[in-house]
Parts: sequence; C-alpha cells; structure tokens
Amino acid sequence: MKTKKLSTKHTPEELAEAIVFPVTLTQTQKKEAREQLAAARKGQKEMTGDDRLSLNVLQLKFQLEDYIQNKEFNPELTFGHFLKRYVINQHRTPPDYMAIRLEIHSNNSIPATYWFKLVEKQREHELKTDKELRRRENKNVHRKLAVTC
Repeated sequence: MKTKKLSTKHTPEELAEAIVFPVTLTQTQKKEAREQLAAARKGQKEMTGDDRLSLNVLQLKFQLEDYIQNKEFNPELTFGHFLKRYVINQHRTPPDYMAIRLEIHSNNSIPATYWFKLVEKQREHELKTDKELRRRENKNVHRKLAVTC
C-alpha cells in the first residue's frame, strides 16, 4: 500500500505502533539501561587518539569499498575528496607512488588498489560525459563502421 494511502487511513501514531513493537520497561530495567548507556558513552570518551584514528581509517576504507563497488558515479566523491578526508586536498591525478605511500601509511588497511580504482572511476566518468572531447575527436575519424549495438 502506498504511503499516501496509509497516512490518510491511519494517524502517524497508529503507523508507528504497527511497525515498532511497544516496549514497557520496569523502573529497574530503565535504570539499568541508563547505566549501560552512560558506561558506553564513558568508554567513548576514554578511547585513545590512536583508537579513534584507527576507527576513522576503517570507516574511510569501508566507504571507499562501498563507493568503488557501486556502479553509480558521484562527482563529489573524487580522489581529492577521499584523500582530503585521509590527509590533504589534491586537485590532480596522483602519481603511482602516492597510492603506495597511502597504503603503507594506513598500515595496509586501505590498499593502494582502492586509490587507483577510485581515480579510474573518476576518469571513466569523465570519458563517458566529456561531449566536447567527443566532438573534437569525431572530426579525426573518417571511416566509421556500420555496426550497431
């Protein structure tokens, strides 16, 4: 059923109750839940800088993996974007040694191939969408094949 139809037949509270199971806690359970939450928050504060850095590098790695495996190109998620999040902002294609150094710097957590694939994904998109380049190069091709896909 469509969302509009549901919202006309039912109130938001009824919809929430249909999806979320209501939980009633005793006072003792509520107190225990608050204590567990406080302990978890305290644990976050006590995390060392190295621990936070490691978690941030892993988070970046997983975001890189997800983006590389995704078929869609996002013009905002460039090599420079990810590199800026990792270290600095670059607005040009990196040399090969840069990816290797980033891999070593991350203690091999983010493989050099991820950085290369990210750059290639960006280049692939540029090739697909550069109409001006296609227009210029079209002039240089004289005998086109009569093949259709």
